[in-house]
Amino acid sequence: MKARLISYGALHRFTSEAFQSVGMSETDATTGADVLATTDAWGVFTHGTKSLAGYLRRLKAGGIRPQGHPRIVAEGGGWATVDGDSSLGMVASVFAMQTAISKARQQGIAYVGVRNSCHFGAAGYYTWLAAREGLIGIAMANDIPSVAAPGSRGAVTGSNPLAYAVPAGKRRPMFLDISTATVAGGKVYAAKARGEPIPDNWIIGADGRPTADPSGFPQVGALLPMAGHKGYGLSLLIETLSGILSGAAVTWGIRSWAHDDATLHTLHGSAFLAINVNCIAPLDEFARKVDALIDEIHNSPRADGVERLLIPGELEWERHDRAMREGIVLPVDVVESLERAVEGTGLNLDWSN
Repeated sequence: MKARLISYGALHRFTSEAFQSVGMSETDATTGADVLATTDAWGVFTHGTKSLAGYLRRLKAGGIRPQGHPRIVAEGGGWATVDGDSSLGMVASVFAMQTAISKARQQGIAYVGVRNSCHFGAAGYYTWLAAREGLIGIAMANDIPSVAAPGSRGAVTGSNPLAYAVPAGKRRPMFLDISTATVAGGKVYAAKARGEPIPDNWIIGADGRPTADPSGFPQVGALLPMAGHKGYGLSLLIETLSGILSGAAVTWGIRSWAHDDATLHTLHGSAFLAINVNCIAPLDEFARKVDALIDEIHNSPRADGVERLLIPGELEWERHDRAMREGIVLPVDVVESLERAVEGTGLNLDWSN
């Protein structure tokens, strides 16, 4: 198996067809394909179509409901609570962010919490939905614990991602999507599969001490939080907004979408915020100031050997534009996962265009 080149269009078509093959509507399947294929185009391969086979397995078993319909169960002028109906996490999340955008257009700012959802992929996609319409977008979600607290012997919180996107003028949106763990768990799994050691600031072992040996993960030990107590504290804020406030499950009440019984709903929570810049300051003026900030950073003095200073999201947008022109080079692990999806659906994946 080797890395392979595929066009965005071919990858999107296959992903949509795969979702439809297990009972999803064309509209919802297109939404899921948009999120996963765009994520791959950004070069964030850990959260793109690599997850498709796992989603299909859970959709077939019923842990994700192919015909689930997210719905608002409570709301006010600037807030709403959405029940995801155990639909595909991307479907519930797009619905929620679109709801937040709509409410923010009227109220200036809006919060939408989601309960009864599932793994939602790349948080950054949903913030981009807001930024492309001139709003600031923020997205986050909770997950089954995999990250230690300072001093713990095991996992206490999820890797709980956080993302934002800030619209600019002539520039692309500033765009950040991070886990609150030091490193993605997938990197530890990959090193474990290769029998390789890892940096000693990625995980703790059974004794709660940092270790370079990934062989026991995730059964023992846990990921370390980014920036120590800072990442841990931020993760608890995300748990509050995504889980407690939305009414979703929290910490060990959440099931693993990848490893637990595929017939069971995972009960993830998430939260989406939209800020309507134009309600607070003229959008054109705001966009000019964001551009000026970006230019200032680009023009700041650089250390020896540094070619340029980057704004969060710049690399992703450059990869995205190149992918749209030349196609996406999918790494070996993504190719292998897509081949499993092909086997599971009987569909053809066209690598030729």
